[in-house]
Amino acid sequence: MDAAFTEEQEEIRRTLRELLHKRCGPDAVRAAVRTPEGYDPALWRQLAQQLGLPGLALPAPYGGVGCGPTELALACEETGRVLLPSPLLPTAALVAPLVLALGTDRQRAELLPALAAGELTGALAVPGGQLATALALTTPNDGGWAGGGRAGGIQARRGGGEGEWRLYGEAAQVLDGHSAGLLLAAAHAGGYARSRTLLFVVRGDAPGVVRVRQTAMDETRPLGRVQLREVSAALLGEEGAADGGARVARELARAGAGAAAALAAEAVGAADAALVRTVEYVRTREQFGRPIGSFQAVQHRLADLYVQVQAARSAAYYAAWAVGAADGSGEPGAPGLALAQALEALRAVAGDAIQLHGGIGFTWEHDAHLYFKRATCDELLLGPVHRLRAHAARTADPLGLFGAPGRAEVPA
Repeated sequence: MDAAFTEEQEEIRRTLRELLHKRCGPDAVRAAVRTPEGYDPALWRQLAQQLGLPGLALPAPYGGVGCGPTELALACEETGRVLLPSPLLPTAALVAPLVLALGTDRQRAELLPALAAGELTGALAVPGGQLATALALTTPNDGGWAGGGRAGGIQARRGGGEGEWRLYGEAAQVLDGHSAGLLLAAAHAGGYARSRTLLFVVRGDAPGVVRVRQTAMDETRPLGRVQLREVSAALLGEEGAADGGARVARELARAGAGAAAALAAEAVGAADAALVRTVEYVRTREQFGRPIGSFQAVQHRLADLYVQVQAARSAAYYAAWAVGAADGSGEPGAPGLALAQALEALRAVAGDAIQLHGGIGFTWEHDAHLYFKRATCDELLLGPVHRLRAHAARTADPLGLFGAPGRAEVPA
């Protein structure tokens, strides 16, 4: 592994940082989350058209930039630094890789260029709040997390026309689910005899799709509830594939590794920004006639946070490299471990930032609480941390020292 970034990678980081510094200040973030989409559509179009952000890791033949997970992680680190509300994570780290891996030639040609250009945003609709399970980040994804043939979840059955399916069910806490133009719905198909989980392509404006934005603690990460009422859908991939369910599970796990690396980098960016703001504040805030940053206890506290952030950054960079390693030399549990470390660092920095800002840090008007909310909600979305670590340890455990991979459960 070469730890040095290329000139092109540094340029991606520098250009994106400059643009977001101009367009995405705290007031702009607060204004963006109050829009119907939950983000600034004009800024999203600019990021897509000028920087190719949603297509950063897509191949050039499909309208992408042709980079990889490392470049996407660097971009996510910069978006995390300003807590950018955007559909980048669900579109570029979840939906686009799944379409690329599982879609037919026609589906790739139809969907990927629109996703890469930012004209179409995507969302992965997983029922029951089981996103971390579906992506194989906390447990194996070979169970009945999409409904399992029981009531609830999302059920799929054959429709009237050739290649047509009908979906019925609901998924809550879907990233960008309330406004995405393209939904990939994970649904249970085959009944009891041929039970399997498949992915289906659903247009956001299709008849029978009912969506509403959910109230979330972290407004910068908009979530939606998606109801599918006998919605016409198309299977993602070839009809009649013998290993369809197993392949979907494999590709979901692969997409989960990429999403974990991207989210880890984003959390590192947020933690670094919160730490920088806190250091600047303690340098100017005076108590007992001197800046509070001159007190040794405060200095030690900030030094510990700095070490945590730097360690999390190294882990996130390694995870991105491991996901993109063409020879498969990256450790399989690296993305999950990196995400756990990054989320833990962000939680620690955000909590101490509120405390070190004193009374003003506890007010809603201050920006410190935005980082704390991001830390809390990211762990609820793809965590918790102890399950990420436990599953990553079993995944990368050839000797079985931790038991069968992902089977033994860690107490909540």
